[in-house]
Amino acid sequence: MGRLITLATCSLNQWALDFEGNTARIIESIRKAKEAGATMRVGPELEITGYGLLDHFLEGDTFLHSWEMLARIIDHPDCQDIVVTVGMPVRHRNVRYNCSVIFYNRKIVLIRPKMWLANDGNYREMRYFTPWQRLGEVEDYYLEQIVGKITGQYKVPFGDAVISTRDTCVGLETCEELFTPDGPHIPYGLGGVEIISNSSGSHHELRKLDTRVNLITQATKLGGGVYLYANQQGCDGDRLYYDGCAMIVVNGNIVAQGSQFSLNDVEVVTATVDIEEVRSYRATASRNMQASRQPPLIRLDLDVRLGRLEGDEAPNMGPSPAFQPRYHAPEEEIALGPACWLWDYLRRSRSAGFFLPLSGGIDSCATAVIVHSMCREVIKAISEGNEEVIRDARRISGESEDSTWVPSSPQELCNRIFHTSYMGTQNSSKETRDRSKKLAEQIGSYHVDFNFDSIITAVINMFSAVANFHPKFKVHGGSWAENIALQNLQARLRMVLAYLYASLLPTVRQRPGGGSLLVLGSSNVDECLRGYLTKYDCSSADLNPIGSISKVDLKKFIAWARDSFNLPILDGFLNATPTAELEPITATYVQSDEADMGVTYKELSVFGYFRKVAKLGPWSMYEKLLHLWGNEYSPREIYEKTRHFFHYYSINRHKMTVLTPSYHAEQYSPEDNRHDLRQFLYPPFTWAYKKMEENVKFWESKGFTTGKAEKNVKSE
Repeated sequence: MGRLITLATCSLNQWALDFEGNTARIIESIRKAKEAGATMRVGPELEITGYGLLDHFLEGDTFLHSWEMLARIIDHPDCQDIVVTVGMPVRHRNVRYNCSVIFYNRKIVLIRPKMWLANDGNYREMRYFTPWQRLGEVEDYYLEQIVGKITGQYKVPFGDAVISTRDTCVGLETCEELFTPDGPHIPYGLGGVEIISNSSGSHHELRKLDTRVNLITQATKLGGGVYLYANQQGCDGDRLYYDGCAMIVVNGNIVAQGSQFSLNDVEVVTATVDIEEVRSYRATASRNMQASRQPPLIRLDLDVRLGRLEGDEAPNMGPSPAFQPRYHAPEEEIALGPACWLWDYLRRSRSAGFFLPLSGGIDSCATAVIVHSMCREVIKAISEGNEEVIRDARRISGESEDSTWVPSSPQELCNRIFHTSYMGTQNSSKETRDRSKKLAEQIGSYHVDFNFDSIITAVINMFSAVANFHPKFKVHGGSWAENIALQNLQARLRMVLAYLYASLLPTVRQRPGGGSLLVLGSSNVDECLRGYLTKYDCSSADLNPIGSISKVDLKKFIAWARDSFNLPILDGFLNATPTAELEPITATYVQSDEADMGVTYKELSVFGYFRKVAKLGPWSMYEKLLHLWGNEYSPREIYEKTRHFFHYYSINRHKMTVLTPSYHAEQYSPEDNRHDLRQFLYPPFTWAYKKMEENVKFWESKGFTTGKAEKNVKSE
């Protein structure tokens, strides 16, 4: 009996609704799996359609085109003599299901619907699909004619079953089912399934890969088995970046791991496993007692041998060795994830490049460095001979189809596709202007530098002539309303100028083919959470790669990039005080972001986490912060900070309804359109504030009037 089996999983850069392109990438992955000697190939969740179709899953065309593409895959000569699972939506008895279809040699073996759906955070699967709720049951699915005429089948099994081959048993999971407390892999393993596949569409978040790896390794460490994890990779048309990292795990040990961030459209990961190691690993009394109580699974026979026959194995051939999982530091994740997302968006939107207003502050600096990182990744892919990346780089750079130009450095590519600008006023400082110019020089962007005071003056003069009122800044004796209006005027004019330059700079540079630039925003997640941005100013853009990354993480990223990318100018950004530079600088006043907000960026990260991830309202957050900050602040100070945060969060919530589409990287993102569904017209949190005030009075009566009071009281 053969023991060694070569298996393949993959990461595919699919694009929502790109049916033919997605199908071509699926077929290419199957071809590569066969070249590596694999007898089974697993693909990502909903790989035929792409995962991010959203309401397109409600359309009949989506299901029709999925069957048309499946017919093309099943009938393709490169897709024979290998067991294949393909992810696609299926309508069964007029109910929409998220399915994996497993087939072999032009015969469908099983259509397996997803049983536990992802329906929180970024996911709304129950808006489009229904979970298969009849565990351990299978019924007939009457096959579409376009596929049936190829397979010769009239009906095929549909439901919860496993596949028995001549030499092993295979079970299928789909994404969320791995994350549930009682996932299918548990009864599958106890029921004798030795190989479990997982077709996934899991997005990137900072520090999330560790969770995924732990779940997969623990699933097989407890019950033994081989686990094949496939995932989408890339931007498939929305705010999420799917970070690949296809894996093969045996008995809790990783034996194959793909890249987490890559510009490759097709990445296949293979490993050779010894199925006898699974059987030996499971030879424990407690596991076998539980297995003996497991109700029998529905098994569908597939007359094929996945393993090699005795005599087919070379003397030196053995299973793939185990190794420790590979992780990127969070700073590297910031450098790579948004960079790959931007490249996919740029090449697929067929735009001429990017335009970014550089302010001289750390946020726009971080956005610029991420674009520089993107250019570095492109140069890396070109050096590895990636022909598709070479073609895309030439097209985006305005080269003709017969061009042989290849960029030799990130700076050369950056100068072609990345445009930056310093938009100065009389409130701007020489330091921010110089930092912006030097950063542009070091990363290679095409940079323009100008003042637009004349435009500001013209608008104010127009208003003064109409209203017979001349507004003044606060430092010049103006009111709060005048001060805000004058700041917002500058900010919003920058947005207008940004789009003007984005539209015309390609023409100015005589770029053939025309096209405009995508405008990049640079508001971080904490400023969005607090609402510390002007509606329709430079926060309004086409894309924002840092929109859900915290200021704390951005500063760590800049420090990392300074050394890793050899950009010494970044030191100046790290040491600069964050400022919007929208008010006049005087001998006694310099505008500061944290002073304006009334809270530090570090504190905002805590508020954001507690609000969204921990699901705390004002009262529960105040209680939690008493324990967290009790040695630093008094109960009254904690109350004031909590009240201050919720006041500005609630009155600025409306800004999130028009937030620039942002790369999703953090669980507490306030992004209104997909992730954080809360109202934007709030009443005051009066009852919660009353409870806090009463609690503050109680603690003050006990002597808790400063952050150190707790220690003094306990010592008495």
